[in-house]
Amino acid sequence: METQNLIGYQYIQSGKAFRAVNPATGSELDAEFNAASLQDADKAMQLAAQAFETYSLTGGKGKAAFLRSIAEEINAIGDTLIHQAMAESGLPEARLQGERGRTTGQLNMYANLLEEGSWVDAVIDTAIPDRTPLPRADIRKMMVPIGPAVVFGASNFPMAFSVAGGDTCSALASGCPVVVKAHPAHPGTGALVGEAIKKAAQKHGMPEGVFSLLYDDGYTIGEALVKHPKTKIVTFTGSLKGGMALVKMAQDRDEPIPVFAEMGSINPVILLPKALEKRAEELAKLSAAITTNAGQFCTQPGLLLAVRSVALGKFKTALAAAIADVNSATMLTPGICANFNKLSGDMLADSNVEVIAKSDKLNTDYINQGIAVVTQISASAFLADEKYKEEIFGPYTMLVVADDKAQLEQVVDSLHGQLTASIMAEKEELPQYKSITDKLAKLAGRVILNGPPTGVEVGNAIQHGGPYPSTSDSRFTSVGTGAIKRFVRPVCWQNWEQDMLPEELKDGNPLGIWRLVNGEMSK
Repeated sequence: METQNLIGYQYIQSGKAFRAVNPATGSELDAEFNAASLQDADKAMQLAAQAFETYSLTGGKGKAAFLRSIAEEINAIGDTLIHQAMAESGLPEARLQGERGRTTGQLNMYANLLEEGSWVDAVIDTAIPDRTPLPRADIRKMMVPIGPAVVFGASNFPMAFSVAGGDTCSALASGCPVVVKAHPAHPGTGALVGEAIKKAAQKHGMPEGVFSLLYDDGYTIGEALVKHPKTKIVTFTGSLKGGMALVKMAQDRDEPIPVFAEMGSINPVILLPKALEKRAEELAKLSAAITTNAGQFCTQPGLLLAVRSVALGKFKTALAAAIADVNSATMLTPGICANFNKLSGDMLADSNVEVIAKSDKLNTDYINQGIAVVTQISASAFLADEKYKEEIFGPYTMLVVADDKAQLEQVVDSLHGQLTASIMAEKEELPQYKSITDKLAKLAGRVILNGPPTGVEVGNAIQHGGPYPSTSDSRFTSVGTGAIKRFVRPVCWQNWEQDMLPEELKDGNPLGIWRLVNGEMSK
């Protein structure tokens, strides 16, 4: 494993040394990494800008082969990658094997998208020289890459949202070179994946600078990358505080640039009365979504909403039994665990909050354990204080109990933007709650009927993004093929000769893609 900063195709050792910590034991791991210098950050961005000149013109099939090769190189690492990620994150082997599959799967998904080619949204309005009162020029438009992208690795997905994760592969698919600022909690996992990308890039003759990987256990390098004049776009997955700090940096530049930040979400789940009456015990299986991997998912259901009833009492009893039987789990970092304990502890000390479920299975063999907790609060108390709407990252959920349907609607109205909003309902009762269900599409990016919010499908129709504060721009997704749209902008060619046009816009449609030609979709 190379532990130095990767700038283009060169490994460079520069700044102070640091080591990752095994969160389950608190012990430092053997590999020693070096924080990048400001000069390293500058060199990486300069190389990325140079690479953009040619990589942005690379055809879809060439980029697709590159992405498929990255997936192959990641698989070739074998169990070494899984074991490294386990040591650095505390996540279990099965979860990380699945995450590796998701990582390589989305690389191949983007390769398929590029090979088909219609994602560029080609639009052609041919000339009408004899139109009156004015002739129409020949106008052709398509999406083109913006420029070098800076990607911040996420703490909770050391592969699927990190070095070769969704942000990196969608940026590379669009034609944008990438500089990744590795997450300091899992630098070894990042190093192994970074080497895989380097090998794939060299194998396919990609320009040096199409990918770089920098380390830092603080904020200096991240800030330098966001402020660098060659950076054209930034992606981030993490806290609201961290995401908005990057947004402010990007807006304060001489040339403001977009930051696509996925931040905080409590993902409300509404439990309607008839659903509770018919299947209280089944709905209590939400315990799995609350607690799996210590609840460290951006779509973890942190809020349950219901109207007071006898059936709700049955649900609470079943949920309490399920939560009590859940083993504690190692949290991603000591800092995340400390923050979880602080925020959940504050709630448990609040006089308005009642504990209705808590795990009694603490694993004393390891440290930094997340203990699952479900609390309850009245809707009136919840509405009176904004603090109850803040995300507590980890295995914590709050049940808000309303007196009636009208108060339940008040609670929904009070919520901020979310990644997801779910409703558990029987078919016959949905019409009675239409005023509430209509609000969910305004509240969240993904609206779910009778299912948990966890388990994000990576595909074409998925929307993983929502109104602020869940993301900094609700128009885009960070998961699925639509994520490529963050890295492109439309360009129009007017009155150009055929041999000077991009292949996607030429007469005869040499690439055989879907295009909007004179108002009609056509191949």
